[in-house]
Amino acid sequence: MSIADRVPGVSEYGSVDPAPPSTESDISELRKTLLDEDTKMFERMRAVFSLRNNRSSQAVSALCEGFGASSALLRHELAYVLGQMQDNLAVPTLMQVLSNETEHVMVRHEAAEALGAIGDRTARPVLEKFLADPLPEVSESCEVALDLLSLCDEPTEIDW
Repeated sequence: MSIADRVPGVSEYGSVDPAPPSTESDISELRKTLLDEDTKMFERMRAVFSLRNNRSSQAVSALCEGFGASSALLRHELAYVLGQMQDNLAVPTLMQVLSNETEHVMVRHEAAEALGAIGDRTARPVLEKFLADPLPEVSESCEVALDLLSLCDEPTEIDW
């Protein structure tokens, strides 16, 4: 394949990500890159996807720390990858993000969807609370997340 014909690849999660994973594998270095506000966004995104692919509890913790970033785009991506990872360790942070009414709507929406994707039923009360959020992006995302949790509680097997 020629260089001109190359396109971004599909991740192990079945998504085409906005940046490939970093070549760095050390979690503390990836965390440092993620949290460094002076690092280019592309490199920070690469750190996000490397941490996602690592799947460890340390990687989840580093990703959760990233919600202190100034970039709403980055915080949105953090919520998205935490949903992909489906690790319950992220649930308390995602509930805080959803509950923060000063957070960017795009980030809150993605946090709600991530909570549904993780499937931890302890998120139900927070999702129910924001069903009435005045922002439709948030309320509709909570509705979808709650419906997904309900579907998971059905006795019949689901063909994903």
